[in-house]
Amino acid sequence: MASYYDIGDILTDEEFVPVVFHKAANGVIIDPSSETNSVEQGAKVELQLWLAQELHWRQAVSINVPPCFNQRTRLEIQADAACVDLRSRCPYFYEFGCKILPLVGDKTVEFLLLSAFKIRYKEILTKAYTAAYMATSKVPTLLTREETNLYEAAQSSMSAFKIWRMGGPRLQRASVLGRKRKSID
Repeated sequence: MASYYDIGDILTDEEFVPVVFHKAANGVIIDPSSETNSVEQGAKVELQLWLAQELHWRQAVSINVPPCFNQRTRLEIQADAACVDLRSRCPYFYEFGCKILPLVGDKTVEFLLLSAFKIRYKEILTKAYTAAYMATSKVPTLLTREETNLYEAAQSSMSAFKIWRMGGPRLQRASVLGRKRKSID
């Protein structure tokens, strides 16, 4: 779960989602170029997730599935998930999907998130471990923020393993074991 100060969580809440208003709203400026300060019942607009979520809980809007989870994305992930550029669709694809899932009521989003992560997880780790042998990799340009963190952690792990394997300190006695115990006599 994200914390209050987590920049990733804040940016995820700023993603836009399509909504349909169930009730008319007066005194609302959604589009600055609009001539009126109201939204008609049945109007379809895009709002930030945090606002759409609040209005959804108040039963003022219904939230539709965002474009980053559309049928085209699903077909591309089924074809070859490792080559899909999820970052351009939504930088926080998985976190955004987890937040939107209970609001849209579409179970296919859950399946999309799970299958995409399972397939891409293996590819990310494989490429992170082999990237140390390559000069540079374009893999991180296709990854979401969550996947980038995973990729960097895997690379860090691999470099630490190489240092250990090349003759770094193998086993060390814990500092706690170096102290002598007082006798209870």
